[in-house]
This record gives sequence, structure tokens and C-alpha cells, in this order.
Amino acid sequence: MYQQQTHTNTKLNAATALSLDDSAWSTTSLTGNTNDNNSNNDMSLSDIEEPKVGVLLLNLGGPEVSEDVEGFLYNLFADPDIIRLPAPLAPLQSLVAAIISKRRAPKSREAYNSIGGGSPILEYTNAQAELMVKSLKERYNIDAKPYIGMRYWYPFTEEALEQIRADGINALVILPLYPQFSISTSGSSLRVLQEEFAKKTEWYGPQKMFHTVIPSWYDRPGYVKSVANLIQKELDSFTPEEIKEGTSDKQPIPKHVLFSAHGVPASYIEAGDPYKAQIEDCVERIKALLPTEDEGVKVHLSFQSRVGPVEWLRPYTDDVLPSLGEQGVKNLVVVPISFVSEHIETLEEIDIEYRELAEESGVTNWRRAPALNTDETFITDMADMVADALNEPSQSLTEACVANNVGNLELESVSNVQEITSAGVGGVGYDDTLRAKRKKR
Repeated sequence: MYQQQTHTNTKLNAATALSLDDSAWSTTSLTGNTNDNNSNNDMSLSDIEEPKVGVLLLNLGGPEVSEDVEGFLYNLFADPDIIRLPAPLAPLQSLVAAIISKRRAPKSREAYNSIGGGSPILEYTNAQAELMVKSLKERYNIDAKPYIGMRYWYPFTEEALEQIRADGINALVILPLYPQFSISTSGSSLRVLQEEFAKKTEWYGPQKMFHTVIPSWYDRPGYVKSVANLIQKELDSFTPEEIKEGTSDKQPIPKHVLFSAHGVPASYIEAGDPYKAQIEDCVERIKALLPTEDEGVKVHLSFQSRVGPVEWLRPYTDDVLPSLGEQGVKNLVVVPISFVSEHIETLEEIDIEYRELAEESGVTNWRRAPALNTDETFITDMADMVADALNEPSQSLTEACVANNVGNLELESVSNVQEITSAGVGGVGYDDTLRAKRKKR
């Protein structure tokens, strides 16, 4: 969240202070330095007599049926934030994406077929949106309309913007459904929005529509509590017999929690992506609400979903699971920390691939904390986020991108086809390395 900075002689430019009560919109503007060209300074909520509030939820998207897989993969690999080609080859991005998507489609289709043929991410996102606006109305008397903009499959972000314009929305809260910011997730979606806003200023320009961005929210107490509650429920499910089985001279701590975060190439972090630091901070905050090692629970962190030979964030989940087995861990709760709804990385990669690897490694009592989905505490915090965003200093798309190094990262270009095929983020299915490890055991 954007944090207000206090200075004696400098006021925030174009900040909003929307006072929310049970009866009406009450607005108070904060004036500021008009020389700050980066701020969303042409319109604030105080300038709008009758705000029509929209909330745009941004997410990855996913194929709904098996036939959608290749098209989804094409959109994924056509994104320069996912595959960075050397400058002379940049015009070939679409061709390269077509080749990779056709090559990977059979394997990815197999993965989606194992969870029913498609991704449930849109279904969960729709449910989250509906419950969020209901909570906004009940708890804040805010009438808001939700919109969903997926990055790589329908409904695309551009479609959501068209509907926002058609509905006459003049106050828009932009909420990426990624708790932690990464250039490959939130950054990519915000870049698309920034481009659309720049191309169509007559519709989305600062004189036409107020907007504010919530770039990351991993540190919100409501979010942290909702994840901790789901983990605690799984920890409480271990029986006395299982706790006894998991306690030995080799392993004195009976219960273990493994946070499995989605990985990104290490070069992203080296170039300034804040993702790794936010993941680590997030895990520490959740850990503080869980039992300690003295109380019988030990916490671990790993990164999943890497593909191919390039270096990704370590330690890898498929390395950590065998290591835990060697340490005598029997009772394990795996937590998909980067994900707010179930999709391919939770239902196939974790529930099928990683579970099998863990059990082959000696982990006998497997638990998996569910994604947040429509958890009541999480939905309440989503509504609180939107209300807070309307009541706090605004953060424009440009400000959010600059603050998180979007567009400034000098990412390493891939140098060969093998590296190109390994540069995906989500939704491509299991990793060949993981499958090979399972076959060896």
C-alpha cells in the first residue's frame, strides 16, 4: 500500500481523503505541489460530484477448456515481461511465442486434463469479486462495480477497460490479485493498463477518470491473518498418533510448514524486482501468528514452478521436499503462498506432483492449506483494501510502476531456444526436472 509521507513544508499532490460513513460520500481534497508531474494530479475524488466506483481485479487467467491451452500459452510467451529476446530478435516475439506454445501445448494440456480440463481461476475470481462488492456495500455503504482483467486469457484487461468506459466509471481502484509484487505478474498487468491509458486519454485520462493502484498487499494484517488461520486449521488436523509418529531423536519437531512460493528467474531479483524480499517478509509475518518451534512447529520456505536450465530463486521446492524426508519429517503442511485462488500450480503441481515426491521421500502425513479463494477473512480484507485505497493518497499507474522498477529493469535476454522455453511463469504445467526426480526415486 502507498504510505503517506509527512513533511513540514510539502503536501501530497493529488491525494484523496474520501471519508466513508454509512450515509453518503464525503470528500476532502489535499492540495499539493503542482510541479509534480508523476502524480495523478489532474483529478482527485474530491473533484467528482457523483463518484461511480469501479474495482478492477487483475489476474493471470487460464484456459477454461483443453482447447484453450495453446492460445493461452501463446499469449503468455508473447509477453516481453516473460520472455526477453535480444533487441535484434524482438520483432520475432510473436513467431517465437507461436513455436514455443505449439511445442509445450501437449504437456500443458496433460496437466490441465489432470485437474478436470481447465483452470478454475476465473470462477474463483468472479466469486471473490461478487463477495467483495457485497462486503463494501454492507460495511461501508459503497456501491462499487467489479471488473476482471486477465493478462493471458479471457476476459482480457482490454475488454474490462471497454466495459468500464461503457459503464461510465469515473473512480477506479486497480487491485492486482498478487499479494507480492513482481514484474512478471503485477508489473506486466500494470504495464498493459499504462499503455491503454496512454493511448486513450480521451477515455481514461486524468481529466476523465480518477484511478488509484494497490500494487502489493502482502503485509496487510487481514491478509496475513487469513493465511495463518488456514494453516492453523491444517496443523490442528494432525492426530495424536501422527504427532507421535513425527517425533523422534532424528526429528524432535513434530509438525512442519512449507511455504511454496512461485519462483521467478534469479536475474529478475538481481535487476531490482522486489518479489523475493516481499515473499520473505510475508512469510515472517505469517510465521509470527503460528506456533513456534518450541511449541512444535517449524517453518520452511521454497520456490516452485521453475522450468529449464536458467537459475531461478532457491531453494527449489522439489529439492526441499526430499531434504525434509531425509530429516525425518513426517507431518507437513504445504502452503501456496503466492496464490489467492486454486489453479494449475496448486491443483496439479502441488497436489499431484509435489505430494507424490514428498510421500516417496518419507513424508507420510501430507496436508495442503487451501488457497484463500472465498475465505471470509480474506474477502473482508479485500473490501477493506478498496475502502482504504479510496480514503488514502492515490497512487497512479505511473507511480506504481516507477516505485516497483517496472520498465527500468535491465532483464537478461534469453540467448537460445532452450532458455526461451524455460522462461514461463504460471500455467504451463509440471517441470521436466520434477518428473525426472520422481522417476529416479
